[in-house]
Amino acid sequence: MKTTLATHSGFRFEVRRARPDDEPLVAEFFTHVTPEDMRFRFLGAVREVSHERLVAMTRSDDAHIHNFLAFSTDGILVAVATLAADPADRRGEVAICIREDRKHLGVGWEFLGYIAHYADDHGIETIESIESRENRAAIELEREKGFTVATDPDDPTLVLVQRKLGATLEN
Repeated sequence: MKTTLATHSGFRFEVRRARPDDEPLVAEFFTHVTPEDMRFRFLGAVREVSHERLVAMTRSDDAHIHNFLAFSTDGILVAVATLAADPADRRGEVAICIREDRKHLGVGWEFLGYIAHYADDHGIETIESIESRENRAAIELEREKGFTVATDPDDPTLVLVQRKLGATLEN
């Protein structure tokens, strides 16, 4: 099932679940992501996304792992996201990555909202994201969207961004 979203800038994109045959497409997508964004997405230096990670982003036999792809109207993969919930579906971690030439169009804002609503619809009580403190743009976007931000007690270089089930999402 596809969902079409539109950003504040008028950019339109379709979101759908990832499929196993998307692996080459997702691999190619990551060649259009900045090294800094790769570091923020994987919380470490990653030059190339491994086959194992690509498999994790395109295949899931686990009902608690939800992988999404966002395509521009001309068919270009512009963003990828994962929502990984615990076995009880009480807490889920979200990670989003956007293609470099499609940043600053509102894709992250709309994609995060889509995933938050998806989590609500599936009864996931809390969604969170672990962010590098240096990833100011993502932290600010999440804060503006209504998420709370707290320092990770185990690592001062990270912050934990959270949203509770049904919490108001800023438009």
